Amino acid sequence: MDKNTLQLSIGFYENELCRNILPFWLDRCEDKVNGGYFNCFTNDGSRLVSTDKYTWSEGRFLWLFSKMAQMPKPFTDAERKEFLRLAKSGRDFLVKNCFIRDDRPLRCVFLMDETGAPKTVEGFENEGYDMSIYADGFVHDGLSQYSIAADNKESYEIAKELYLSIMHRFETYNYRTLPYPISPEYVMHGFYMMRINYSYNIYLASQKFDPQFAEYAFTKLRESVDNLLNLFTDEGGVLREVIYRGGGRVPGIFGNHSNPGHVCEEMWFVLHAADLLGDPSYTEKCIKCLKKALELGWDPVYGGLYHFVDSDKGGEPLPGDNDPVDEPIYKQLMSGWSDKLWWVHSEALYATLLFGERANDKELLDWYDKIFDYTFKVHPNPDREIREWVQILQRDNTPVTKVTALPVKDPFHITRNLMYILRFLYTLEK
Repeated sequence: MDKNTLQLSIGFYENELCRNILPFWLDRCEDKVNGGYFNCFTNDGSRLVSTDKYTWSEGRFLWLFSKMAQMPKPFTDAERKEFLRLAKSGRDFLVKNCFIRDDRPLRCVFLMDETGAPKTVEGFENEGYDMSIYADGFVHDGLSQYSIAADNKESYEIAKELYLSIMHRFETYNYRTLPYPISPEYVMHGFYMMRINYSYNIYLASQKFDPQFAEYAFTKLRESVDNLLNLFTDEGGVLREVIYRGGGRVPGIFGNHSNPGHVCEEMWFVLHAADLLGDPSYTEKCIKCLKKALELGWDPVYGGLYHFVDSDKGGEPLPGDNDPVDEPIYKQLMSGWSDKLWWVHSEALYATLLFGERANDKELLDWYDKIFDYTFKVHPNPDREIREWVQILQRDNTPVTKVTALPVKDPFHITRNLMYILRFLYTLEK
């Protein structure tokens, strides 16, 4: 990237983060009465439809504000101070309200009302409050990051306890995964993907507070990366979403589908981990997987990346004779495969830029330009009073009101990727 293009890119992304995305949330998300954050907005951001608080999203907000509080650029000292205050609001709300402490390992409730009182999930009223290990993971990540930002060892100790609980439950298959429940005979790629993220975050925090535990987290990080790449990818670079619990490929489209956004996100997870592990050997395989996901996932008619694709031929995943039609993930796969989602394209932007520049790979840099043009044509909100992205589009790029995971408007992926893009571009200035 030449100097002029670099400066234009930095200015563009600083504007997108600081003038389009953050103003929407800084004006709307804080619950000034109870603490924590609101984000149950409509897809276009025009209305708050619920004051419920999903622990999953509360943890993500905590991570974002904690991370931004540590960014030397593009924020001022006053802005970083405000981010840390907002992070503390979420941290205190979660620590006060979200934990289940009994004779089992520490867990989190999945859903709370605005005051922090736990709520059951519709359709699961008799199954308790701890409905998703993913929610636990995002609380863990938020607390880990907050402990660093605020130099708060208490938050680290809670994050460590939660990390050990999560890892134990993963290893004993004792967990639930709302909003993506799956039968116990299968294992999702996301389980292994998130282990990388959890191990990465607790490692960074433990370096500051607990060097001995950092050694354990380092080992788990390498183990998680190796498991992910060995279990879910093939020699052609295809990364599939579902395998059997004992290992092995699941027949039908259920076992043969891929999520291009997950692959983009996972590959930069692995690269961040490889940098920390000091092991560049993962890079070549990551690039192969990334290129394959982009090739399979791109819509040649309307542009953009599909939500799900057939991992052999790309495009529409067609049902097979042995597919488990009652699996919720299968139903989502078949009904929403062609959706164009905000988070998929933000992940693809960062992944293609990061790998393309670091490997000086023209093919990936061309992909970055293609995804950039598409993303900023269709996702930014045309209502300049709102500005934050329209998150869910149909295949033809028209907005649609629907739910993909939680009934929230989630700033996590966009904001995180804009932050990471800027952080990377700043390193190219030096």
